[in-house]
Amino acid sequence: MSSGVTNTLKFLLRLAVTTVLLAWVFRRIDLGGLGQAVREAQWVCLWPMWGLALVSYWLASWKMAIILRRQDCPTAVFDLFGISAVTTLYGMVLPGFLDLSAKWYLLKRQTGRGTNVLSSMVYNQFTTTLVVLVVGLAAVMSVTPPHRVLLRTACLLAVVLLLGLGLLVLHPTAGPRLSRALGRWLGVAPAIIREPGRKILEQLAVFQTAGWRFHFNALALSLVANTVVGTIIYWLAASAAGIDVPVPFLFWLCTAIFILGRLPISLAEFGVREATLVSGLALYGVPASAALVMSMVIFTNRILLALIGAGFQVHWALRRRSNP
Repeated sequence: MSSGVTNTLKFLLRLAVTTVLLAWVFRRIDLGGLGQAVREAQWVCLWPMWGLALVSYWLASWKMAIILRRQDCPTAVFDLFGISAVTTLYGMVLPGFLDLSAKWYLLKRQTGRGTNVLSSMVYNQFTTTLVVLVVGLAAVMSVTPPHRVLLRTACLLAVVLLLGLGLLVLHPTAGPRLSRALGRWLGVAPAIIREPGRKILEQLAVFQTAGWRFHFNALALSLVANTVVGTIIYWLAASAAGIDVPVPFLFWLCTAIFILGRLPISLAEFGVREATLVSGLALYGVPASAALVMSMVIFTNRILLALIGAGFQVHWALRRRSNP
């Protein structure tokens, strides 16, 4: 089967999943209630939410600049912010992880070092996911009643395992040993996996010897950008929709949507975001119409950055035309 046919089938599958999830959501919504929720929404909350969304993306770009500098690929934070914005624009129309491929290509063209960029993106995603999962599980523990001992214990064990995994991967001694073990496993893998995998492992060695101060800075920026600022954004979106739920529960929702949104199962997080909010907020008696309004408010952040990305794309095209 050709790659074109495979990509088409994957796109159709994601389109089907998105359609099914949205159909499930709208079956639970009263259109009259939705219209009233839209009319009663506090749209003034959009302004501070948009400002914080830009702050979050800027902090993420700052983190990526630190990582790339470690890989001898110095890149300005402003340029990285523009690349993230353009990637968001592509992500509105490209299925699956193709938007990440576009980001890799833009960074490769900016730095001229494709393998270094790829390993930097892997490290960036690993540390971001680690922080979001740990904080999200801690949030679940905080909102779980004390008598739910099994759930609280499972969350605690998951947090310990995640922290142990992070320590193992990033440790200057254990990390290289793990890389060598993976390298031996790659020795029997197909060439299409073996060669890129070995190159990435070689580049990751730079991060394993980076020192804990470097890792602390990366983890701290992820904590602020993706959990602290991200949760405030969710709180503002909930306030806009007239929803009042505990802040730790918003931590959990932010985590769930972050993880599910990175799975190649839907288009631009459509369906996944709405279904998670509707089903999750239902635990607190929030009407599905209000949850959908909250989803609409959150989605405007993506539209905002996509519009900024379109501006960057036009600017770069004009600059290339004036400097052939």
